[in-house]
Amino acid sequence: MRALVTMTWNPLVFVLLIVVTVGCKSTGSGIGESATGDVQVRFTWQQSDPLSGTLTAMVSGQNDSETYTGKFYQITRNSRIDTLGPLWHPWHPGWRGWEYWDSEPEDAFVTHYTGHVLANLAGPDGKRMRCEFQLLRATEGMKGGGEGRCQLPSGKTIKADFPPS
Repeated sequence: MRALVTMTWNPLVFVLLIVVTVGCKSTGSGIGESATGDVQVRFTWQQSDPLSGTLTAMVSGQNDSETYTGKFYQITRNSRIDTLGPLWHPWHPGWRGWEYWDSEPEDAFVTHYTGHVLANLAGPDGKRMRCEFQLLRATEGMKGGGEGRCQLPSGKTIKADFPPS
């Protein structure tokens, strides 16, 4: 004799499985270009934590290409300077001209950059690239899209755009 097993469909379990499967990681991409058009950048990001993730920038110039990668941080009113340490270490000595982004962090930094995503990316031969993006929909993080800029070790600025994903 065979036993008949009846499975009951539970919508709550179904929704929970979707949230766990989809909500664990967010990924997306963006593009960037210098004002003169001689440098292009393809960005990819992966966010597995609500306020941070990994950002990769593939930079192409006239004669060469380089890849920069590192952690990005979404700044909120509750961000603490001590948790943002990798944004300053190591500090590229040529970086100037961005408000509140000095070689030492201060509390005004968090106030100024709330609603932004910031990154200090490592490249070849110890080179660094820093980025800041204003989020379009901050409650969604990088998934909500953003726009901003990155600065290469040469001082050249890249305009960056991240469409909502």
